[in-house]
Amino acid sequence: MSRKVVRTSKFRHVFGQPVKADQCYDDIRVSQNTWDSNFCAVNPKFLAIVVEASGGGAFLVLPLSKTGRLDKSQPQVCGHTAAVLDIDWCPHNDNVIASGSEDCSVMVWEIPDGGLTRSLTEPIVTLEGHTKRVGIVLWHPTAQNILLSAGCDNVILIWDVGCGQSVISIDETHTDLIYSVAWNRDGSLICSSCKDKKIRVMEPRAGTIVAEKDKPHEGSRPVRAIFVADDKILTTGFSRMSERQVALWDTKSLDEPLTLQELDTSSGVLIPFFDPDTNIVYLCGKGDSSIRYFEVTDEAPYVHYLSVYSSKESQRGQGYMPKRGLEVNKCEVARFYKLHERKCEPIGMTVPRKSDLFQEDLYPDTAGPDPALTAEEWLSGKNAEPLLISLKDGYTPSKSRELKVTKNILSTRLPKRSQSSDGGNVRIIQNFSFYQDCTLEQLLKDIKQLKATVAEQEKRIAQLEDAK
Repeated sequence: MSRKVVRTSKFRHVFGQPVKADQCYDDIRVSQNTWDSNFCAVNPKFLAIVVEASGGGAFLVLPLSKTGRLDKSQPQVCGHTAAVLDIDWCPHNDNVIASGSEDCSVMVWEIPDGGLTRSLTEPIVTLEGHTKRVGIVLWHPTAQNILLSAGCDNVILIWDVGCGQSVISIDETHTDLIYSVAWNRDGSLICSSCKDKKIRVMEPRAGTIVAEKDKPHEGSRPVRAIFVADDKILTTGFSRMSERQVALWDTKSLDEPLTLQELDTSSGVLIPFFDPDTNIVYLCGKGDSSIRYFEVTDEAPYVHYLSVYSSKESQRGQGYMPKRGLEVNKCEVARFYKLHERKCEPIGMTVPRKSDLFQEDLYPDTAGPDPALTAEEWLSGKNAEPLLISLKDGYTPSKSRELKVTKNILSTRLPKRSQSSDGGNVRIIQNFSFYQDCTLEQLLKDIKQLKATVAEQEKRIAQLEDAK
């Protein structure tokens, strides 16, 4: 009589636990957009959610402590002129978030400590270069101020936010809509999935394709791809019979998958989230009411099913908390922020342990908030692993870090003073390329002219107020 051997794993009994009703974020008009995005981003300080907005695109930013029912006059980030499709917090500055929109622009915002007290309409930087809507924004994991964006123009742009310019353009590689883009752990490679039924591994600085696979999944529905190691990629997709699948690939040989598992039959795209500290991958389906999780190992079948968290209500999107935002004294190994139609519900993934002492095997040193490289170092070809921190004494969010942006105030010669009733038409424009080759003498001359014009404006405003 043969006995079935059960694989041992300390994560076999991980269970999901939703918070109590008063710890949810209620009365939120979550975006109804059909784009396959998470519409939610979270870090140890803030929760950001894309919401419905009339006359443009907007998203909420809430301090994590601001639970309960939201005030209808809650301030929003609303500088886009069309719907926001994706948002992503900067891993090196918990107060900085990037957003991509249907208005073809990417905007970078700085959120004050404590959250917004009034609606924010002016970004720190506006990045314009895409010709169609921007569906993906993604910060570099180790290099400061490097931001990736992918648009429906089939172009991937990599920006140096510090100077507000596109530094790399991958514009001839993808022949159709880009479904997903992901960095590897040190940010030396990216992998993408595309509507042309290919996944690609690229070195973005050299513009070369390291590996390419045609039809990783036979179905025509969207494929998602992420790195789970430097040489391994995990993909989710569909079979010809519309069965959802998960597969693991070795980038050195993409001919056949290391493993390919069929999960169920559903139309929702499976969005993977990977934790490199525990090697657990979580699969969250759009429109599903469950979160599946698997452990990725070096032994066959490589992707081992652990368990599933199920609830009654379907999810419109998910936010995934970085490791440094978890409660280590409760053995929490992951936390999701599940979007319902009108609320956001945190769900903690916990390993049951009797001891309340720090569990070193669950919490190896994890990626901290400090960048390992400057933008210039990464662009010159350097690579570096994330700078690690210990969670033994917990993580305390630091004071807001300053985002260093080279702001060149004048983009053109100042227009002549207008005699209109609004007191003139001085424009202060952020432009990051005009003064690269300008002499210091010309720059000082223009600044002097600007000061004089501003003084005239103030004098004009004072006269108008006196006349009233």
